[in-house]
Amino acid sequence: AQLTNVLAGDTNFSLDRGDAVLRGWLLNPGRERAVIYFGGNAENIEYAARMLADALPDASVHAVAYRGYGASDGTPSEQALFADALAIYDEVRALQPHAAIAVVGRSLGSGVASYVAAHRPLDRLALVTPFDSLASLAQSMYPLLPLRWLLHDRYDSVRHLAGYRGPLLIVRGGRDRIIAPASTDRLIASLAGDAQVLVLETSGHNDIDADTRYLAALVAFLDPE
Repeated sequence: AQLTNVLAGDTNFSLDRGDAVLRGWLLNPGRERAVIYFGGNAENIEYAARMLADALPDASVHAVAYRGYGASDGTPSEQALFADALAIYDEVRALQPHAAIAVVGRSLGSGVASYVAAHRPLDRLALVTPFDSLASLAQSMYPLLPLRWLLHDRYDSVRHLAGYRGPLLIVRGGRDRIIAPASTDRLIASLAGDAQVLVLETSGHNDIDADTRYLAALVAFLDPE
């Protein structure tokens, strides 16, 4: 990784993946704990990262744009995003070898975060507006079409979380019109371990962070001491 004063889009963190350079933010560097944030489709991850960094001054916060998004190069695909996510985790571990690493994934990022949880040890995991799988979600939205078999990118969080037993927080919006409630219900029902579930009744998919309980819940979960 490189830390520089200015990169594309005023980012300060980059990771060269060979076929693409991923760029994002590292805030509060060198702390004893680390948080990796995987955002939603077209989300302003800098805003999310700075919000978390301000609320968690004792944690380093890492937020990197997916390839093909924001300031990052490349072409996105499920396989590439998953491989990038593991590389980001490994870079954070190299930068902070003794840090406890937590992961937060929102919307699309919940699928990426679930994959990381299946392949790397996490101190804790928070999923915001998550789904069970992209294929299942699409099928529930368009039940007359065989989308389950047509979708190339599946983001199967149920499968990826099958072996996860660590602390888990799920935050969902009561007025979410993007992620069908049944999709989040299926994810919760599939979990082998216990999860804290927070329902923000008046929040939709894109404005869930406007509820003050959202950040309070994340901080309490990510900084339990």
